[in-house]
Amino acid sequence: MLTYLADYADYFDLGPLRLLRYITVRTALAALTALFIGFAIGPAMIRKFKELKFGQGYIDDRTGALGASYFDKKHTPAMGGLIIFASVFLSAVLWAAPNVWVFTSLFVYAALTVPGFRDDYLKVKRRSRDGISSWEKIAWQSFATFGALGILLSSPDSAAKIRELWVPFVKHAVIDRMPVWLLLALIYLWVVGFSNAINLTDGLDGLAVGCTITVALVMAVMAYVAGNVLLSEYLLTSYVAKTGELTVICGALIGGCMAFLWYNSHPAEVFMGDTGSLALGGLLGVMAFMIHQPLTLVIAGGVFVAELLSVVTQVGWFKYTKRRFGAGRRVFLMAPLHHHFQKKGWPETKVVLRFWVLSLGCALASLATLKLR
Repeated sequence: MLTYLADYADYFDLGPLRLLRYITVRTALAALTALFIGFAIGPAMIRKFKELKFGQGYIDDRTGALGASYFDKKHTPAMGGLIIFASVFLSAVLWAAPNVWVFTSLFVYAALTVPGFRDDYLKVKRRSRDGISSWEKIAWQSFATFGALGILLSSPDSAAKIRELWVPFVKHAVIDRMPVWLLLALIYLWVVGFSNAINLTDGLDGLAVGCTITVALVMAVMAYVAGNVLLSEYLLTSYVAKTGELTVICGALIGGCMAFLWYNSHPAEVFMGDTGSLALGGLLGVMAFMIHQPLTLVIAGGVFVAELLSVVTQVGWFKYTKRRFGAGRRVFLMAPLHHHFQKKGWPETKVVLRFWVLSLGCALASLATLKLR
């Protein structure tokens, strides 16, 4: 919204307003704005959550005493994703120039915040881990995916480009025009997959949001390259006009997550909850597809992928061995993966810091794909 001020730079002889034409400047301003909003509203929202008794109110029997062995988390508020949402959404609206890519990303982010909030609210109300049903969650994720695809296919700016499929290490599109059914299947897999992956990762103080920051940094670089004709030509990547504005969204996401991490660091004053994790995963998933970097997101989000695969492997192997041998066996001491290392005796802070290191390594590896073509 504030990008329009740049149009009045010459009229009012206000030269500094021309800076608003630069995506890099607006990205920095978006990050700072989201950071400020998060710091401004965080304490008040946390106090309100506590007044309304929005704490978890129970010990999740899937983790046993792990989560309570060093800090009682029963009454820590679990809807902190609203802090991130308010920071990111307001900052993005202020600093990103509106176009179909920006609108689609914010639509998915808002659409997946709703079921996350409802899930957290029902858990608080029922004082149990039973929130919305899996079918309702799938319905909301399907709505977000179908809605995003409908927007992208109906706009002349995105209808053709969204149907291209690019992969790392290849300097041209491997599929120039995907059939709609394949496009839908892939976007759905990425939106739902990363939505659930971050949701599973959000089990320790600061773990999910810290890893989200590193992935958002990668997506910011990739979005800037995709929206810059000279850089995309030089690096032999896909040029997608106007997707550079997604860099601003990523900047807002980084700032909002940094503000939230301030309150979510151990011992956490507030949890992200499904309100934040479902929406953040969907946002990253849809942005990766819009800038033609879906597989790069898999590399950058290696920690999220590992957490998801650990659950799939654990459940699948347990069911198979129970059916085959009459007694279920486990691959990990506990899934998701971070609980496995807790079971091995790692303190929570060590698990979080080491996973952050792995996430940073995955981010650097994903950025290296820009030069390996």
